[in-house]
Amino acid sequence: MAPRFTIARIDAYERMMPFAHPFRFGAVAVEAAPQAFVRVAIDLPGIGRIEGASAEMMMPKWFDKDPAKSPGRTIDDLRASLAAAARVFIERGEADTAFGHHAAALERQTAWAEGEGIARLAGNFGVALIDKAVLDALLTGLGIGLAEALRTNVPGLDARLTPDLGLAEIEDFLAALVPSHEVALRHTVGLADAIEGPGSLAEEIANARLGFFKIKIGGDVAGDLKRLRAIAALFDARVPGYAASLDANEQYDPPRLALLAATLEDDPALSRFFNRLIHIEQPYDRRATFETSLDAAALRVPVIIDEADDSYDAFPRAVALGYRGVSSKSCKGLYKAVLNAARVARLNRRHNGGYLLTGEDLTCQPGLGVQQDTALVAALGLTHVERNGHHYVAGFGPAPDHEAQAFARALPEFYRVEAGHVRLDTSTATLPAARLLAGPGFASGAAPDWAALTPLTTTFASQEIFA
Repeated sequence: MAPRFTIARIDAYERMMPFAHPFRFGAVAVEAAPQAFVRVAIDLPGIGRIEGASAEMMMPKWFDKDPAKSPGRTIDDLRASLAAAARVFIERGEADTAFGHHAAALERQTAWAEGEGIARLAGNFGVALIDKAVLDALLTGLGIGLAEALRTNVPGLDARLTPDLGLAEIEDFLAALVPSHEVALRHTVGLADAIEGPGSLAEEIANARLGFFKIKIGGDVAGDLKRLRAIAALFDARVPGYAASLDANEQYDPPRLALLAATLEDDPALSRFFNRLIHIEQPYDRRATFETSLDAAALRVPVIIDEADDSYDAFPRAVALGYRGVSSKSCKGLYKAVLNAARVARLNRRHNGGYLLTGEDLTCQPGLGVQQDTALVAALGLTHVERNGHHYVAGFGPAPDHEAQAFARALPEFYRVEAGHVRLDTSTATLPAARLLAGPGFASGAAPDWAALTPLTTTFASQEIFA
């Protein structure tokens, strides 16, 4: 039976993370963004008070792309989401399972976000971040890791949020999980990234044994195809066994998506690239995703949702429209990722394959963020994941050196020291997951220097970090 416990305290902090070079989110170029940190304390019967922690980047203009909201306003919405979620978890005051705490908090948080005019993904952010810290505390107190916890359903996952799944089906899925002990990096090629020359995709390929790629496309079919031809030629010459995905980031519509897919298949310069495609991610605006069916047979490439995955019923609704998959992202909720994985397993049993859960998270940073998200996808048996956050922040950024060193000591196979700074070790283009999965705790191993963090703020004045 899943342990029941109370949540005694939740503290929220942040740290501004300056970028080594700007990152483009749509029309916005981001030069820095805050990382949120959560510390919780739970009272676990028979064991006592245990702490857990988590971290996520608060990136502007992804959780909410409303053009009427400034980048700073979208970050403030994430801060407000975290502050509101902390109140929701604490005010309940009841003993419950980890998943029980999640389900109760999510219901109240969803109502709060709707009342505040905050997009559902942004509203869910605070709950997702606190869930990770709560699970870290629970697994630390029990002395186990994520793999064992999921296999034996220690969080207490049930069917209350997924009526299309039965409890027995969920528990059978969890018991049969076979974790991946290493996860390959899927390198993201941004819209502004050079293909050749200094700091280019060609240089990245030369410096690491990359085999998986995620390519951003911007909605200009002719321009996207021209760029894809150059990328495909580079892959054919340098990485003949590659696999790739395309991320449209809500920039396409049905006619342009059909034209893109048909050209990819028919153009001799792109036909091999087309055959190497794993999936196309979130082509349509999240608000229009559920208004139009996909002609999956005509596209001949699985299409998945990402930004449209803002509720527990989003994936089944998308499947009914022809979508073939959904992304796993810790910032969208670890329990939703697990239950969507169970749905994918059932769909593949019923339809002889063809459905997929993918690992996507561009921005998670060394330390708790990248460790916990990597552990999640590894526990679900995924073999590759989008990983590029280490390209935008130098190592642990402004974190004190002793904080970075603590994580490196806890996971020496995960990090390397370069020019005196601790960085994620991407030299083999894979991340080892065995120690992350074994625990104790939810892939933590070390904690931030809490005294070096700033208590969560509710205003955002540094407009100059956006261009």
